[in-house]
Amino acid sequence: MSVEIKLNGDVYFGNVKGNIPHGMGRYTWSNGTVYDGHWEDGKMSGKGHISWPYGASYEGDFSGGYLHGFGTLTKPDGSVYKGSWRLSIQNGLGRKQYSNSDVYDGCWKDGVHEGSGKYAWSNGNIYIGNWKDGKMCGRGVMKWLNGDLFDGSWSNGNRHGSGVYRFSDGSYYFGTWTKGLKDGQGTLYTAGNKCKSQSFRRFDKKKSLAPDGSLGRSERFKDMERNVGRSLSEKISFNGFFRDSGRISSKRLPPEEDYSIGDSARDFSISENTDMSHFSDEGESELDSESTIAWEREYMQGVLMKERVKNNAGLSTKSKQQSKFNGDEVKAKSCVDIFEGHKSYWLMLNLQLGIRYTVGKITPVPMREVRSSDFGERARIRMYFPRKGSQFTPPHYSVDFYWKDYCPMVFRNLRELFKLDAAEYMMSICGDDGLRELSSPGKSGSIFYLSHDDRFVIKTLRRSELKVLLNMLQSYYNHVKMYDNTLITKFFGLHEIALRGGKKVRFIVMGNMFKTELRIHRRYDLKGSYQGRITNKDDIDEGTTLKDLDLAYEFHMDKSLREALFKQIHLDCKFLESQQVIDYSLLLGLHFRAPEHLKALLEPPDTKHRSGSPVDNDSASRDLSIPPKGLLLVTHEPSSVNTAPGPHIRGSTLRAFSVGDKEVDLLLPGTARLRVQLGVNMPAQANRKVAQDVSDSAEVELFEVYDVVLYLGIIDILQDYSMRKKIEHACKSVRYDPMSISVADPKFYSNRFINFLEKVFPVDP
Repeated sequence: MSVEIKLNGDVYFGNVKGNIPHGMGRYTWSNGTVYDGHWEDGKMSGKGHISWPYGASYEGDFSGGYLHGFGTLTKPDGSVYKGSWRLSIQNGLGRKQYSNSDVYDGCWKDGVHEGSGKYAWSNGNIYIGNWKDGKMCGRGVMKWLNGDLFDGSWSNGNRHGSGVYRFSDGSYYFGTWTKGLKDGQGTLYTAGNKCKSQSFRRFDKKKSLAPDGSLGRSERFKDMERNVGRSLSEKISFNGFFRDSGRISSKRLPPEEDYSIGDSARDFSISENTDMSHFSDEGESELDSESTIAWEREYMQGVLMKERVKNNAGLSTKSKQQSKFNGDEVKAKSCVDIFEGHKSYWLMLNLQLGIRYTVGKITPVPMREVRSSDFGERARIRMYFPRKGSQFTPPHYSVDFYWKDYCPMVFRNLRELFKLDAAEYMMSICGDDGLRELSSPGKSGSIFYLSHDDRFVIKTLRRSELKVLLNMLQSYYNHVKMYDNTLITKFFGLHEIALRGGKKVRFIVMGNMFKTELRIHRRYDLKGSYQGRITNKDDIDEGTTLKDLDLAYEFHMDKSLREALFKQIHLDCKFLESQQVIDYSLLLGLHFRAPEHLKALLEPPDTKHRSGSPVDNDSASRDLSIPPKGLLLVTHEPSSVNTAPGPHIRGSTLRAFSVGDKEVDLLLPGTARLRVQLGVNMPAQANRKVAQDVSDSAEVELFEVYDVVLYLGIIDILQDYSMRKKIEHACKSVRYDPMSISVADPKFYSNRFINFLEKVFPVDP
């Protein structure tokens, strides 16, 4: 029975329950808002239609008085959203057409694009890929109207990370980007290279972007297409990806040189039957790869700094592309045998299970000072992990194994000392994304793993190295506790996995000092020795760790920063000397800044190859000499910088002489403001001698000068005794030369190490 109820100017006509709306009814508010639909206990619930006085209307599902379920919202500006709602907020799958005819199909979360989605601008530009907080983030493909296409990583709406840029003429650029600008090393393959798009493999450190298929087409994308299509097929009469926070300007996403680019949106509509092969087939061309020219280039924040021409650069062989495009020395999860058929994948799984168990077990224990009984080989937790699970361990899919956690209370206190949250530590290493195996950067034979967020490095140890660490652990603990600014590697855990057959693998968990806010363009392992300390030039790419003889720079620093650096180096070397440790290294990472005066010559984010450039058939390199403008040191403001601790961040904020001996931040105009700490975000000027000229019998020295940001740490401090014996034998058999051979005397080694670094970081006159 329908009744009419009037209250404070509002009018309801429809079914009631007692004295409240229940069932079908129409409610008109005094402000002109009208709801016509189903009610439940006085609240809009079920199917209905609501219109507001300013011209907006919604038709669809309601629940508890909210827009909740599936429905269509039409606004007076002409924009229309059709999709899922949660508590009156766009959430789930949906499609929005904006008033300017831009269209977004994809996933939404809390009213913004989040997840997989497709955005088609009204000018024809199209992006298909992942989103976060309403911006392109993660893996994605962007195509412009002129036919240019980028397939790679995105962050905060910009190209960021590894990727492939394909020009409309068929040329390709493989490289890395930072905040939308080319940054680091890459290779440009000019049009005519006989390398069909399916030949290219992406060198992303986590996953291949285009394995065995077209540049834009991957199994992951095809799965996304199918899943989204199926999810909406019963509710929406359109196909596609979904998600958004608002209309997006395509002007921030220029192609190589043109803002007006794109293709017909219908060419990119997604459905179960959609084939994205047109991403790769368009513009594909072939010529004789034997005559193809490739340009190896290096960029700094979008400025081309170096390039050299390389002949016969076709990518016909898989080995060439893998060796040249392994920018971060990372490969996918591997099943490489490490002993008698057991796979490294099972080791990773066992390691995660063990760390999750021990961190979870030790964290609830009340914090206390470590005791002498907490150190040594006998201070350990041992647990059996059967595949079926036990009273103390969960079931798992790996093989049965024994887990041993050495000195758990010591490492728990070290993690606290380094301000590392136990939950973050566990999720970083033991999360669903797993670990990634690094191609071995050294000759130790160790296997290296990297956590999914790059914060931690896990290295396998020999038994002799395990003994060295256990013997020195109490002194190491006291040293890092006393000196907040220590450059010595941070250790977070020491573990052992034993299989039932008796095979054992030992692991150390360390901080990754190259988990930085700025891209590392060069990295060096410096020992202060010349013997064998050079890298084959053919083996060098952006991810290569170079050696002493490869270093052609001197670094000039602020007086106070240099004094703080060498004060700590002396303290750390004194500690290592007391532990009879030798053969350690200074790991040095360099971030080069593009000079401000050259940024006026900045290429658009992906400038085309120089079709009119003369070709240097001798493959000579071309460098630009660049006087620096200078990095800006400013007074430290805690509220303006990230002060959160990390595995690579050490100690207090440093003071700079040039700023009145005050604590300082490093200001990078247009990029970031960074906290300056010992070994982290340290500014310097890098000088490289390039030529000598003779004029009127006087020699004139010429230098290239660069602004750089330095990252430093002392590594390889677990030199085992067997290696020391080999070095002692070499000292007896090789003619004595303190700069050509490693010596077994720890004091001599530390002195030589420091003397070498004093030449690398000279005192300014």
